[in-house]
Amino acid sequence: MTHSLFEKHRTKLDTALHAIHTRGYWAAYSEAASPKLYGETAPADGKQAFEAHLGQKFELSQPGTTGWMGGEVSPYGVALDVLYPVCDVDALIGAAQAAMGGWQAAGVDGRTGMCIEMLDRLNAQSFELAHAVMVTTGQGWMMAFQAGSPHAQDRGLEAVAYAYREQKFVPAEATWEKPQGKNPPLVMKKHFEIVGRGVAVVVGCGTFPTWNTYPGLFAALATGNAVIVKPHEHAILPAAITVRTIRAVLSENGIDPNLVTLCVPEKRETTQALVTHGAVKSIDFTGSNAFGQWLMDHCRQAQVYAELAGVNNIVVDSTDAYKAMLRNLAFTLSLYSGQMCTTSQALFVPASGIDTDEGHKSFEEVGADLARAVEAALTKPEVALAVLGAVQSSATLERIALANSGALGQVLLTSQKLDNPEFPNAQVRTPVLLACDAADEASYMEERFGPITFLVKVPDTQTAIALSERVITTHGALTAAIYSTRSEVVDAMTAATWRSKVALSINLTGGVFVNQSAAFSDYHGTGGNPAANASYADSAFVANRFRVVQRRYHV
Repeated sequence: MTHSLFEKHRTKLDTALHAIHTRGYWAAYSEAASPKLYGETAPADGKQAFEAHLGQKFELSQPGTTGWMGGEVSPYGVALDVLYPVCDVDALIGAAQAAMGGWQAAGVDGRTGMCIEMLDRLNAQSFELAHAVMVTTGQGWMMAFQAGSPHAQDRGLEAVAYAYREQKFVPAEATWEKPQGKNPPLVMKKHFEIVGRGVAVVVGCGTFPTWNTYPGLFAALATGNAVIVKPHEHAILPAAITVRTIRAVLSENGIDPNLVTLCVPEKRETTQALVTHGAVKSIDFTGSNAFGQWLMDHCRQAQVYAELAGVNNIVVDSTDAYKAMLRNLAFTLSLYSGQMCTTSQALFVPASGIDTDEGHKSFEEVGADLARAVEAALTKPEVALAVLGAVQSSATLERIALANSGALGQVLLTSQKLDNPEFPNAQVRTPVLLACDAADEASYMEERFGPITFLVKVPDTQTAIALSERVITTHGALTAAIYSTRSEVVDAMTAATWRSKVALSINLTGGVFVNQSAAFSDYHGTGGNPAANASYADSAFVANRFRVVQRRYHV
């Protein structure tokens, strides 16, 4: 049956393999939330499936269940009241280890076919997942649908494609024949078995509980490992739905479903015991520098794939499309209230200003015009609420208040609280824009997660590029950008990003934004600066998750 799933999904796999080689546009799963694509009743069915979880126990039939807990707090003020099984860590790990034998026996083709079947099933649940992502993270509906469902599923498929390709480089067997001159040759038969490294733990984040989880989850699964998903305490439901669906596919195909389990810890010490367990051989993590560094320092038995905080930045030198540049920046800074790991925080602008198609603009004019562009982008309440979503964390609200106070720089645009008629308790905030001098490093040279942006006054463009490189090298970044009409400036910035190892966007003025990342084409992170030690996705993201064990004998 597993091989039949491989044949069922062979065309999709082949297309994904072609896509990661050519890096052109391709998406396996449609981002359009259309009943014509997902089924006429899909929107209503998905909402009903989501609502059916509220106030209920989320049954998973996992080993070692000792109790139930929940506690998710929705940024929209929605009462979830879902209870999840609390399971003994040793029981989960023991069950995971026991399940790996059957998973290994399924082979590369079998595992690949089942993984794609899992992703297809999750795609069919896209509306249900979107509601779960929206209410737990604060994302607007369309972002929750796209990033929480098809885009996340595409990233998962991308990891499966890389895993398949790397494993297929290893032959199943070979005949080794060494000539011995006049004597008969030495002949041996050799077999090469791909074996997963061990139990994998995927630690979810609170803002993108599927998009940031699926790459590591499916990279580990496809390479033969059991996976324990440890979701963020504020975004458990999307992970629970995912785990339940995966377990169903495993059961249907004769694989022990305890290959994939959900771990909802009652306390931090339980998480620490899980990730430091000797059987855990890989950990995927997205989140704070503090816990990420703790993982890397204390989980010596495991390979840690970590995406941490960074200071994404943009150098603004000149432009031949001033209004379009401002509109692009305004949307970038507003989308999901800046709660994306790719959102720009610091804009480096020369003190003397910039040349534009509308004449020279002073530093002060750029700041004032950007503030007006943000206000204009959010003028219509329905647009503002859809773009901004809601603020996920109380810590982010505190950072916004600090920025509004003027303690971090001159306030060019004050963050405002907006009311959401559909969700009266939603925590909605508009961006705050600050101006400061390059010397004020304490203000802008650390990640201030949320809709907080600094317009940083620098002596000149050359200094701006050097400062951008230093920030990225020292503090990390997932994105960088440049606006310039001068090729020598773009070349200098390009060289700086090669040295600091960060993705660069050049003169974005249309419908693509610096904080967007497309599966099968864009590499999310490089693994080359402090913001992330891995990339979604490349060969390095999958190749160290399995081992090749050989056996040989004389023929």
